[in-house]
Amino acid sequence: MISSRSANSVIVLDFETTGLSPTQGDRAIEIGAVKLEDGHVVAHFQQLMNPGFRISHFIENYTGISNNMLRTAPCCEDVMAEFADFIGNANLVAHNASFDQRFLNAELELINRKYSDQFACSMLIARRLYQHAPNHKLGTLVEYKHIHHDGVFHRALADSEMTARLWLTMIDDIKQQYGINDVPFSLMQKFAKTPKANISKLFR
Repeated sequence: MISSRSANSVIVLDFETTGLSPTQGDRAIEIGAVKLEDGHVVAHFQQLMNPGFRISHFIENYTGISNNMLRTAPCCEDVMAEFADFIGNANLVAHNASFDQRFLNAELELINRKYSDQFACSMLIARRLYQHAPNHKLGTLVEYKHIHHDGVFHRALADSEMTARLWLTMIDDIKQQYGINDVPFSLMQKFAKTPKANISKLFR
């Protein structure tokens, strides 16, 4: 099974979008991703994409992506076809993964493409692993764990790079805290869904 692969070999992705819900007509406007193999970054993917309509001033200010930038960007369908090839059959990670998974599913469905459907959420794992963090937003966790960053937030590649560093940090912390040598992707998925009170049982 794909999910039995090591958690160190994944694709970490992040979408910037026109809003919160593809079912309400929102579209992706940027995709960023980092490919990890054995804990090392081996490839990047980053592309703006034109959703076919103007984005709001709020989204322009929030992301730093302007309508002028998107005017000359390729359409969502072309970018997502390229990204589907980049994903291949890799396991996928995102921070607040339910959000990114919704947009990935919606955009791929529009071009009749699919993926292996193995996803893990770094935010849910962090809630269980770092219970004393002030909150579990990506920026907060990066500061909490003293992870290097360049100060750029809400751009897809920068956020995926930070999530990848957080993901590898969490794997190392799980190894040290629970005394295990290898962390399969399936264990990270289970960790994300296990009630906090039952975490210790998971590693017995």
